[in-house]
Order: sequence, then C-alpha cells, then structure tokens
Amino acid sequence: MKEKDHVKEVFSKNKEAYVSSSTHSTGSDLPLMIEWLKPKSTMIALDIATGGGHVAKQLSRHIGKVIATDLTEEMLENTSRHLTSINNISYKVADAENLPFDDHSFDIVTCRIAAHHFPNPDLFVQEVARVLKQDGKFLFIDNIAPDDHALDRFNNTLEKMRDYSHVRSRTILEWKSIFADFGLSIEKEKNRKKTLPYQEWIKRTLDSKNDMNRVEKFILEASDEIKEYFQVRMEDGCIISFAIDEWMVLGQK
Repeated sequence: MKEKDHVKEVFSKNKEAYVSSSTHSTGSDLPLMIEWLKPKSTMIALDIATGGGHVAKQLSRHIGKVIATDLTEEMLENTSRHLTSINNISYKVADAENLPFDDHSFDIVTCRIAAHHFPNPDLFVQEVARVLKQDGKFLFIDNIAPDDHALDRFNNTLEKMRDYSHVRSRTILEWKSIFADFGLSIEKEKNRKKTLPYQEWIKRTLDSKNDMNRVEKFILEASDEIKEYFQVRMEDGCIISFAIDEWMVLGQK
C-alpha cells in the first residue's frame, strides 16, 4: 500500500531524529502513562509503532517484558541500538493493522504519537482488541484534529505538507466510535495543547528550503482565528512555535 511505503521512506530517512526529538522523548504523558497503567513485573506489554522507543523504555522499568514493534525495519534497528543495555525489550517488525501475535497475548498495549500515519484505524484498533487479554489495558496517545472543519482541514493539510507519510489526525469522536466498535471501554482520558518548537518540528522531516518555505507561507497566510487556535508564536518575524491538540486515553477490554 502506498501510504505504508511512504511511512517506511520517511522514518528510515529520519530514524535518528525521532530518537532525539524533544516532542517524542520528553513530556508529562510518559510518567502519567505509568501512573494510569500501573504495570507489574508479571505483565507483558506490546508497544505498537515504537519509533524512537520512548514508551518501551519507560515501560521496561516497571514490567516483565516489552515487545516493541514498528513497520520500518531501519527505525527499529536504530532504536534497538540506542536501547541495547535494556534486556527486557525485544523488537519485531510489524504492521499495526496486521499484528503477528496470538489472540489474548498481552496485558498492556500502547501506541503513542503514531496512529495519524495509519490508513485504517479500525483495523488497528481491531488488532489491539484481539491481542489484548480480557481486562487488558490499551494506552493510546495521538495528535487529534479539532471538531471544527476549518481547523481540522488546516491541521491535516499542514501535517501532510510537512510529512507526506501523514494520513490523518482524527477527532476524539472518531476515535471513541472506533474504540466502542471493538469493545474497548474508556477508563480515563485527557486532552491538552502540545507546543511544538517550530524549527525542530519542520527539520525532522524536511530538508528542502523550498518545502520549508511553502509550509511557513501556509501558516503565515492563515486567518487570525486559525493562528490563535494553534497558538502560533512569532519572534522577529519568524515562527518560534505553535501548538496542536493531543489526546491521551486509557481503554480496557
């Protein structure tokens, strides 16, 4: 599928940037994730689309075993080298929409800042529900689109311009409907504004000056309402940062 080929291309090229990215490697959601999940040493967890391995690393301190998966082999190999000293994480190339694991295999499944790259979110959530044990927990974090159509369109257009492997940031209502379809009840949820340092954000996926200028122009020409919603911050005529919506949710089978 074309979308998944795009994901492999982008993440192979930028594998190191996702390990060092401040957006991915830090954040209050990482310790909060442990507080919500209450992992135990007897448990086994699956981290889907592990990227730079930040969730797997966090979980590994509290749980018996973590299997970290990613669609992109080069990304997974790079992450495993960074985490080579952690002996309870194993790595497997896997498609989030077609997981190579038996039914009812995991106490915990996690997926953080990745699902906006998935073409078929229903297949992804169906697979999560399949591999979770009964009463197992699913910790999901992703960028989300606002309910307002104009803001949604701006958000997804911007992300696609900056990263052609982006498929869609979905709304909370869309995700809740999919969770319900596959028997995942929502135990806790939290949505927040996530501030993105502009230069780090744009350089993580783009290296062409023309492409960067096109993205900058798109933001600068947006309406005042859009700039206010996304908290675009300027300094000396340059974009310093902006903010997007992020949803963190704990589901249970």
